[in-house]
Amino acid sequence: MTTSAPAPISSKGTALVTGASTGIGAIYADRLARRGYDLILVARNQSRLDTLAERLRAETGRTVTPLAADLSSKSDLARIEALLKQDDSITVLVNNAGVGAVAPLQAANVDEMESMIDLNVTALTRLTYAIGPVFSAKGSGTIINISSVVGIAAEVLNGVYSASKAYVLAFGHSLQRDLASKGVRIQTVLPAATATEFWDVAGYAAQKASPTTMSAQDLVDAALAGLDQGELVTIPTLHEGEDWTRWEADRRSFKFSNAKPAPRYLAAVEA
Repeated sequence: MTTSAPAPISSKGTALVTGASTGIGAIYADRLARRGYDLILVARNQSRLDTLAERLRAETGRTVTPLAADLSSKSDLARIEALLKQDDSITVLVNNAGVGAVAPLQAANVDEMESMIDLNVTALTRLTYAIGPVFSAKGSGTIINISSVVGIAAEVLNGVYSASKAYVLAFGHSLQRDLASKGVRIQTVLPAATATEFWDVAGYAAQKASPTTMSAQDLVDAALAGLDQGELVTIPTLHEGEDWTRWEADRRSFKFSNAKPAPRYLAAVEA
């Protein structure tokens, strides 16, 4: 008995997912395909991409294009930027590719930290800059940027990693300001500990089995639910959503526009 792919539902366009060969990126690919998106899957490992693409074609009937690229390479990054600018079918960009670290500052190799910035910050920024004007011109499109809770809880892991994820959060706020009025959806997702290969690479594989670690499936399902609900920032592990609402309200209420230093500083100067 032979089986065939299900008849695909009407296409919602193409979603380009970076870091798509495994973990969070692979789950995004699966869920978006089942929602009716064709896919362009970007990652370094061609073999893994091909295996995932074959499975998703068979299970969803979507068009899936695996595209091997190392986004820390300028030439590979430029190739994906050009694709985003030229492929009018793309309606979603998921900036998931990234690398992490847990070593403290003095134990971390500075060249590796620079490579982390290249991928977590520079590549994400350039890909967003490539697709932003395209989506703005069309008056529609969705950009999902994967940050991390360590972008707020900066002391938890490696400082450069935390700083790179804080950048993604701040960048998302700015994108919301600049692009929302043009019909472009921006969502910043802040995972906490998630059961992916991140922990294997970091040398903390046991973290994946911790009772406080979320599965990649639950993470992505919650993030997409947050997208459906119109959230600008989604933190799947934060059960009290009002905490984030208060955090944001407090942050936005700070008054920085004063021509004179605060009295606590003036008093010290006068003394």
